[in-house]
Amino acid sequence: MMPLAEAPVARFRASVEGVAAPLGARRLALAVSGGPDSMAMLALAAAAFPGQVAAATVNHRLRTANADEAAMVAAWCAGAGVPHATLVVDQPRDPRENLHDWARRRRYRLLEHWAIAVGAHLLATAHHADDQAETFLMRAARGSGVAGLAGIRARQTLEVSKVVSEEPLTMDVWSLDLIRPLLGWRRHELHSIAVAHAIPFVDDPSNADGRFDRTQFRGMLATTPLLDPAQIARATEHAAEADAALRAMERWLWTIRKVMPVGVEDPDDQIWLNLADLPRELKRRLARAAISHVRDVNGITRPDFSDATNIEPLLDALEAGKSATQAGILATPKADIWRFAEAPPRRSH
Repeated sequence: MMPLAEAPVARFRASVEGVAAPLGARRLALAVSGGPDSMAMLALAAAAFPGQVAAATVNHRLRTANADEAAMVAAWCAGAGVPHATLVVDQPRDPRENLHDWARRRRYRLLEHWAIAVGAHLLATAHHADDQAETFLMRAARGSGVAGLAGIRARQTLEVSKVVSEEPLTMDVWSLDLIRPLLGWRRHELHSIAVAHAIPFVDDPSNADGRFDRTQFRGMLATTPLLDPAQIARATEHAAEADAALRAMERWLWTIRKVMPVGVEDPDDQIWLNLADLPRELKRRLARAAISHVRDVNGITRPDFSDATNIEPLLDALEAGKSATQAGILATPKADIWRFAEAPPRRSH
């Protein structure tokens, strides 16, 4: 491989440190699909942080070419002295699940556990400014709120749980920072680096499949000069700042608005919130937090629930004084107090 110029390497180093502070002795794990964006990131990281980088490629087994793509990344890593692992998805998909959502969940789960196993403190993906702009437009078109419009976060601290003993069942939890150091970079810049330095890469054919929303928004950005991806990406930064402020307020309200009824068995399995005189956005956030908490405590994993899940019908019902169910949780209003508990099983006929 032709040595990379110092300017992009220094820029990448600054991008990582701007998100995660100076690396020091920490190890950086990379999610590398084999596309031009992630291969450019791999080459930049190997040059910027020699001896501190490890890479992994996830084989979803959705296309016959997945194995060849992983082998290509492994071969490049072997030549560059970068440890590499191919992580194979071996859990079948429920046909009722959205393909992209299923693939994303399985991919991140494998990558998070691999990163912890290799002793990494940081896991980087190659999301860039064009990805951010596409995400913003997709979510705006769906009517997303502030959290959705904040787009792809530059840094998220994850708590990764792993079974360390089966009998008795013992779980351990590790902290891992998921970072996106390329959010200030454009797609064409990364592609140019890969081409100029003869870095091998492959183009996923699904990226050009017009059936997917993201592909359509990508085409819109490419053909509409007024939609500047860099400026749209900056708009997501402002939304992320607003979302962070609201999250801080949410955490404060969570501590002062929780109600602990007397004489209730297993109070940790349920949440009561006093939501009097709060604007809808804060009710929305506290309701999401309560649903997530009760699901976690009760081990509820299906149906899926995330920050992107629409809970407006639930809020409408509660504000009208009616009970409603969301994601396996029954929410019941009594005046200004909303109670969240595991929904009873449906009766069979």
